[in-house]
Amino acid sequence: MHSYPFLRRLRHAACVAVLALGLPAWAWPDKIVKIVTPAPPGGSTDVLARLIADSLASETGQTVIVENKPGAAGSIAVRAMLSGAMDGHTLLVAPNNLVSEAPLAVKQTFDPFNDVQPISAVANSCLVLVGNADLPAKNMKGLVEYAKGQRGKLSYASFSAGTASHYAGLVLNAKEDLDMQHIPFPGAPPALAQVIGGQIPLMFDSLISSKPHIQSGKLVAYGYASKARSASMPQLPTLAEQGYPDISFCNWTGVYGAGKLPSELVDKIHAALAKATATAKFRERLATVGFEPAAAQSPSQLAQGLRADYERNAGILKTAGIKLSE
Repeated sequence: MHSYPFLRRLRHAACVAVLALGLPAWAWPDKIVKIVTPAPPGGSTDVLARLIADSLASETGQTVIVENKPGAAGSIAVRAMLSGAMDGHTLLVAPNNLVSEAPLAVKQTFDPFNDVQPISAVANSCLVLVGNADLPAKNMKGLVEYAKGQRGKLSYASFSAGTASHYAGLVLNAKEDLDMQHIPFPGAPPALAQVIGGQIPLMFDSLISSKPHIQSGKLVAYGYASKARSASMPQLPTLAEQGYPDISFCNWTGVYGAGKLPSELVDKIHAALAKATATAKFRERLATVGFEPAAAQSPSQLAQGLRADYERNAGILKTAGIKLSE
């Protein structure tokens, strides 16, 4: 009889010891998960966010919803994520350019290296240099010769200033001294429409959106802006193969969390996402959309890569004499 109080005190002491060691048992997810994305409905990032949401819901048994918050170069979506409780149940799905590109050109209302942190890269998409089908040049060598003969007269479209589709043209300009004029647009669809229509001759676009127009003959593809060929269009040579290794612009799109989330919770979310996106069903749906699976990286590796890309892009803008955002 007298031993029971002792046992209770022993169990209490053990609980106190665990808490003192700082070993929280993160219960995630234990309620609805909200995924915020800066993409408008129907865009490639929105489609990917919904694929992630479906797979994560199947893996965890919790409801996962997607909320679109486009505009302000991602700031609106980031603020929506940061307004949630700091428990990992409000996440963000966005391309890496949210951190590595946009803050260089557009003054943000958040700190890209402290307010947000990458958790998991899910899918890759790279740029492709495309041109209007009526251009006389049908390969990269011919295009450069043609552009040199038209120096200062050609233009290229981009998603907007300060994006990879802008930077890639700057690198090509500098490499070949082409003096092509940059024409920014508010997003990829209107820019691509101008190239297809012939109003603007060239563009570095995502292969995901350009592929059907390349296949239909409305666009000419000159090179894939990656170190390796695309699995979905293996016949398309890379720009690196054609003498332009510096024109390598691939974005990963994945999941971010608030910068204040504890590392133990981030690791748990990362593990859950890794399981949810490794299924055959998810990979098949990914390929259907046109994405390729991203290489497995830890959150710390992703953070290091974002910093390196940010510094590279800042160097490109400085070389081109373009003022960085303050």
